[in-house]
Amino acid sequence: MAEAAAFRSFANGYLREIDPGIRIRHALTDGPPAPCIEWNLRSRRLAIRAEILSPSLCGAQAFGRLWTRHLHEPRWRPVAPMRALQELLGEAYSRTEEGRGDTARERELELLGRVLDSYRETARLLDRAERAADTATGFIAAERALVFGHWLHPTPKSRQGLTTWQARAYAPEEGGTFQLAVFGAEASLVRHDSAVARAAPDLALDLLGPDAAKLGLRADEIALPMHPLQAEALMLEPHVAAWVEAGRLRRLGTFGPRFTATSSLRTVHAAESPWMAKFSLPVTLTNSLRVNRLAELKAGVAMARLLAKSGFGARHPNFQILADPAYLTLHSPDREESGFETVLRENPFRDGAERGVATLAALTAEPLPGRLSRLEALLRQVCPEGSAARAQAARTWFARYLDCMLEPVVALYDGHGIALEAHQQNALLDVASGWPERGFYRDNQGFYLSESARPRLLRDAPETGAIASLYFPDGEIRRRLAYYLVVNQIFSVIARMGHDGVAREETLLDDLARRLEAMARRMTGAGRAFARSVLDNPTLCTKANLRVRLSDRDELASGDGTGNYIDMPNPLMLRAARGEAGHALAS
Repeated sequence: MAEAAAFRSFANGYLREIDPGIRIRHALTDGPPAPCIEWNLRSRRLAIRAEILSPSLCGAQAFGRLWTRHLHEPRWRPVAPMRALQELLGEAYSRTEEGRGDTARERELELLGRVLDSYRETARLLDRAERAADTATGFIAAERALVFGHWLHPTPKSRQGLTTWQARAYAPEEGGTFQLAVFGAEASLVRHDSAVARAAPDLALDLLGPDAAKLGLRADEIALPMHPLQAEALMLEPHVAAWVEAGRLRRLGTFGPRFTATSSLRTVHAAESPWMAKFSLPVTLTNSLRVNRLAELKAGVAMARLLAKSGFGARHPNFQILADPAYLTLHSPDREESGFETVLRENPFRDGAERGVATLAALTAEPLPGRLSRLEALLRQVCPEGSAARAQAARTWFARYLDCMLEPVVALYDGHGIALEAHQQNALLDVASGWPERGFYRDNQGFYLSESARPRLLRDAPETGAIASLYFPDGEIRRRLAYYLVVNQIFSVIARMGHDGVAREETLLDDLARRLEAMARRMTGAGRAFARSVLDNPTLCTKANLRVRLSDRDELASGDGTGNYIDMPNPLMLRAARGEAGHALAS
């Protein structure tokens, strides 16, 4: 299962970013005809044919059996998924700029190592999941459910820097819990800000609960809670050692309630705490070393102030942006970030409110064999009557989902010039009733402010003008919002319903197109331009996860990130073209 999952995520990226292949209507063995895709690998002098068990117009293809043949031979032979993946990896380097130069082979082997690391982690998590009961629901249960990771990433479960024994405590899928490590820092070293009535150092004490009284802080010290992994790494840094030696920083021990990791690994949650905390970690996940940048900390506070003034939340009660209204760090004069950068995020998922809240990533994730996806389980809950009734229920569910996610996100951009990086892991739904009732968005890394709206945004939040990579031209915002909101998030829901057989993708794409048409007629500003661009452009923006990995590039350290995206054919345009052709033929 892990080997097939590794091939699935890599091959879908290869199909979207490198070579769409040739579609063939038959497999190579006895039995009913099955659609296949065939790739010719010129540098390898090979062809690979992959059976498509479940096709998708807008999401991941589900692959079955695989075959390969040398180009000078007629005979096809079965091939293992990991062998086929390695051939695709080698061909990808031969076709791209990343495959040239003195370090090309080094990059290729590095990527292969990460693929194998991701495979091993997936296999380990699958073994654990197969033995575990799958009955828990709620916010943390969904955060722990991502066994396979991002469906369109070549190394979805790669975690360089996290050992197996550490994962048992700190990885979300393991269900481990831990207390936070706490430092006492000389107040003159601490930099902090807060968009709420109380200062960040006071909010940090809230994280620790009653244990805050046991810290033994000196009069001139401020407490800095820290992830235990980051605390260990920081103690080995020369600038931290110098502070400790000078008596300006003390490691006080572990305190507070027991936290657990959310799906991002570095954001932690405790059911009794009013705040979640997001830390830097000495771990490279998928494409990036997970480091909180000072600009992101400042953006979280600035956006909390800006959104509080906007009144947006009162006008859209079915959608909530989780604020990151406070941060703490230590100031080091010779570096931009000291490693102590900590974000405090509001935690609405407590006191029973966590019931039925799940990320879109968990709802749309590939299910384990023999089990239902979380989304199909919800649809069976709200409509147990049978497939015909369930198909109609799926359309109703999809419409309510668009009410909670598409409508408010585009309204925020239309009315305020603020766009969100609303991908499936940053988007959550309240589905406690089985139906989508409320949407949530999280992440201080994911705001795009419109250059055309800059004058009024600066009036409400002047500090946004000094924060790097916060303002973008509307053309670039439309591209990225199309990826995060439509391609990554909404298309994942459509594809999941299609793979599960509860609704036809064509029907849901038509429903989405009609909703966008209605929004384009109703809106007059940036939202109208966005809706029309998604409907009318022949291509949509998509993330180039495979190409980023081919170049061994840290996407979070690559400036404004423009080079992390490419274009893909627009399924909405392709659907419209097929519909027009069918209508003309009928006429």
